[in-house]
Amino acid sequence: MKKVREQLRRVYGLFRVAQKGKTLETHPSTKERIGFYSELYRKLFAITGKPKVILDLGCGMNPLSFPFMKLNEVEYYAYDLSEEEIGIITDFFEKWSVKNKDVVGKGSLLDITNVQKIGQLPKADVAFLFKVTDVLDRNKGHLVTEKVLKAVPAQYVVVSFSTRTMSGKPMTAPRRRWMEWLCQRLGWTYEIVEFENELFYVVRKS
Repeated sequence: MKKVREQLRRVYGLFRVAQKGKTLETHPSTKERIGFYSELYRKLFAITGKPKVILDLGCGMNPLSFPFMKLNEVEYYAYDLSEEEIGIITDFFEKWSVKNKDVVGKGSLLDITNVQKIGQLPKADVAFLFKVTDVLDRNKGHLVTEKVLKAVPAQYVVVSFSTRTMSGKPMTAPRRRWMEWLCQRLGWTYEIVEFENELFYVVRKS
């Protein structure tokens, strides 16, 4: 029981607050980004260009940050394992689209370890994988993340990592060298966007 609880806490507890009425402030990862969401998207899109199609894999509540992106004429596809969170996201985009006819948003259930299904997703300009690789790769090196990155049908993939430990202390080496080596081996280029709590690799797939 102890091992099961520990695994559940690591795999899902970091990404979800067990309470109703979820907003960006009730979700740990998105709460950390509230202070820099606008700057984050400004810096990301300065590299990728303003996207027309976005994939958000293992999205959590991140799609609720869409107003910070300041985008028009965009299709936003969000995927997560949580039926509850996908319901909230779908409702959000339905209400947003009523006021903004050029915005198409959709939330769907998806196990993002399913490489075959990922390859069948809509082709996108940018895909987000915010703080999900540690979950993908638990006990398996980085093979799953590599397979997922290869399968994602997007020109750019933005992969993020926490720069703090679970106890909140700054990591001594926040950069993920394995991620950089992976990109070099596959012939991909990347740029880094860094904030106090989170490091973003903006990967351009050849």
